[in-house]
Amino acid sequence: SLEQALQDKDFAKLAQVEGVKTIHISERDTQITNKPKEINEFVNTWSIEGFYEEGIAPAELGWGTHERYVPQNSFFHTTGPKNQICLASIGMKTWVRSWVPCGEITGMVIRHGEAFSISDRLTVWDDGKVIYRPTVHYAYCPSDAAVNSLHELEMRQYKIQEKLRIMNDEIISGRDELGVLLMGHDFKSWWTGSVLDIEEARRLVPHQNATTLQVAISVVAAAIWMIKNPRSGFLLPDDVDHEEILKTATPFIKPFISQPVDWT
Repeated sequence: SLEQALQDKDFAKLAQVEGVKTIHISERDTQITNKPKEINEFVNTWSIEGFYEEGIAPAELGWGTHERYVPQNSFFHTTGPKNQICLASIGMKTWVRSWVPCGEITGMVIRHGEAFSISDRLTVWDDGKVIYRPTVHYAYCPSDAAVNSLHELEMRQYKIQEKLRIMNDEIISGRDELGVLLMGHDFKSWWTGSVLDIEEARRLVPHQNATTLQVAISVVAAAIWMIKNPRSGFLLPDDVDHEEILKTATPFIKPFISQPVDWT
């Protein structure tokens, strides 16, 4: 039952009982700068090398048990838990519709660890067979400057630009809306996540931006948990006590919202 799954913190069973079919890690970065991107310059709000690697790698997604249509040029894994597929197209050229609090977005299916780990940890097994798994993938709409940088990167035949710049003090407005969109259940859709803006990010940590603060506080919270639990072994983020992590992180990622969404 729903109550039993909640009590046991059995999130795989909870997702199955709720009828969750698809989970988007949906993100839109609306931070803008008063220093426009120059020719042959890659501008971003976070690690450019990291974004470049994710962008040119094949699109990867956790593949749900409800899916009946397999995209063209998909590749299934023959070893491991087999919870993912990858596509012949690269992440930065694979776009999907999604939603964040500012409205509908079109985001990139860049590869990300949680597309594997969430779909794996939310898999329900019965006698060695998978009976439930949601589809899980990223839907990332980066900042305007980063979108322009990616377009130029493609024009350069994917050779990274000579100049790299991570925006900080020159940002004049915007926020990073980062969360998860759960779909397929009785509420139609549900979004939960952070909508931290540049003004609040600067108040908390000067010379940073909304994106870097969201990332950094997650690492700090995880490090604090590791110090308190030194013998827990190798874990993925999904294996760590989320309530402990949020206790540390929430003051740095507010506003943090959780709401039903009338969107499919």
